[in-house]
Amino acid sequence: MDMRERLITGLDVPTIGEAETIVKKLGDDVLFYKIGYQLAFAGGLELARDLARDGKKIFLDMKLLDIDNTVKSGVENIVKMGMTMLTLHAYPKAMRAAVEAAKGSDLCLLGVTVLTSMDEQDMIAAGYEYDPHTLVLRRAEQALEAGMGGIVCSAEEASAVRKIVGPDMSVVTPGIRPAGADKGDQKRVMTPADAMRAGSSHLVVARPIVKADDPLEAARAILAEMASA
Repeated sequence: MDMRERLITGLDVPTIGEAETIVKKLGDDVLFYKIGYQLAFAGGLELARDLARDGKKIFLDMKLLDIDNTVKSGVENIVKMGMTMLTLHAYPKAMRAAVEAAKGSDLCLLGVTVLTSMDEQDMIAAGYEYDPHTLVLRRAEQALEAGMGGIVCSAEEASAVRKIVGPDMSVVTPGIRPAGADKGDQKRVMTPADAMRAGSSHLVVARPIVKADDPLEAARAILAEMASA
């Protein structure tokens, strides 16, 4: 598979103008973009539609979680936007509602297990009885049962998740950092090559590309590292 189908560049910037500049700089070398909260609330949903119409793939990182009817209604409208991937928190009821709403479409629904910025102490503070690894595997099983298209997890858990979900579901891993890169607020990270070897199908990379002095050079280096694995 073309590695451009597997690298998702996170447009984690505050304005549409900055996002458009990055997309222009990356050109045809990058096909897949993530749009999350920061940009979504600055006009990013319209940008997502525009990029999709231009042939780009869009990973809409909304991490939906609400009552079943609200999740269902939201997913029905997101299907109409032409998005490629959508995240929701991997709660069983929410996943089942989303799967029902997306039935018959090409939208790949991804269950977010445990954020890569969280470690065991964060889980305890949030009131969970499971450590991150155990909860990720439990959520992966529930996502498989619900009929989801994939899982979002740390690359540290990708190998174990892959054994649960099999070869067909997407395993999307954020928290990717090239060797020597600053981890920022991420706690469970891995290099692009190691993440691919661990069983990741898609890598989400934001700051190492969009904050680089030369985003295109940074993206090409990551693509090359992914291909080498």
